[in-house]
Amino acid sequence: MRASLAVGIATAAYGISFGALAVASGLDIWQTCFLSLVLFSGGSQFALIGVIASGGLAAGPSAIAGAVLLGTRNSIYGMRTSAIVGPGFWRRVAAAWITIDESTAVALAQPTPRSRTIGFWVTGLIVFVGWNITTLLGALIGDALGDTSAYGLDAAAAAAFVGLLWPRLKRRQPIAVAIAAAAVAALLTPVLMPGLPILAAAVVALVVGWFNWLGDPAPQNPAPQNPAPKTGREEAR
Repeated sequence: MRASLAVGIATAAYGISFGALAVASGLDIWQTCFLSLVLFSGGSQFALIGVIASGGLAAGPSAIAGAVLLGTRNSIYGMRTSAIVGPGFWRRVAAAWITIDESTAVALAQPTPRSRTIGFWVTGLIVFVGWNITTLLGALIGDALGDTSAYGLDAAAAAAFVGLLWPRLKRRQPIAVAIAAAAVAALLTPVLMPGLPILAAAVVALVVGWFNWLGDPAPQNPAPQNPAPKTGREEAR
């Protein structure tokens, strides 16, 4: 619950930036709020309004393509959270709506099945409700806010993820993955559209995990879990 509240509030506050930037990009208040309600994926939303701001409505197809590309990461999250959500059609529909970076990160950071379920749903709902409220606020007072980046709201969301990551850095492999992924993201951020550097950084974890670099060595001859019972002659020997 503490992790859900911390991450949810920090991320929801960032919605003010989106609301202000969306209105500045040419969307009206209702279009901005509808986008947060239906699309509800921060990276995809910022990518969409970023392209529209630079190219106008004529850049709509490119903006949509970029948003869809960034949104594919949520499908990968769904593979990891499927067991956490459990069966049931409507339950999965609702879970799909809030399967985002924050809900997935909080859920997978928990040690037990019950805490993972609580982390997923509570984080997703807090972010959904808070993000839509702050989107409306940002759209309404965008002109009065001026440069929203000056308030550090983007840093608040990133700091929440660092707080989730820190307790997991106890072995060499996670530490190496974190350092290498951060370096890749920092190098690519100036040259790629928002969201893509994070996807590229995730490849670091895939490569390191696939080859088990710096990980625990696999046992050479693991003992069988349920050895076959010995016969009377074998026991005599």
